[in-house]
Amino acid sequence: MSEVTKKRPEFRNIHITQLAHYRLPLAGLISILHRISGALLFLLLPLVLYLLELSLTSENTFAYLRGFASQWFVKLIILALSWAYLHHFCAGIRHLAMDSHMGMEKQSSRQTSVAVLAISLTLTALVALKLFGGF
Repeated sequence: MSEVTKKRPEFRNIHITQLAHYRLPLAGLISILHRISGALLFLLLPLVLYLLELSLTSENTFAYLRGFASQWFVKLIILALSWAYLHHFCAGIRHLAMDSHMGMEKQSSRQTSVAVLAISLTLTALVALKLFGGF
């Protein structure tokens, strides 16, 4: 008997040089952004708490920090922190729903990913309008 051997496909890990060509699904992108926003919040939490402590010490330091926060670069940092919080919050609700086995199918996972991205970016745009004097 002759055996016909079929060559099986080889699956290997992606190398760092191939990342630009890899097409990540939207749910994977939302998951990575959830991790990035969580890390950003975690790393900047001591700074935010220190600034809160300074603002509560006296009226003079509060006025100084208020003037400092009115600069455009500081407003961009505040906006980035706002995005990180809003995205992390919305994606966290999505992950909690997935822990309850809701939205586990491919189509509903994509829909919830789009919803998380749309809601967090819309809320961030509202914060940006308020921060930069839109209303």
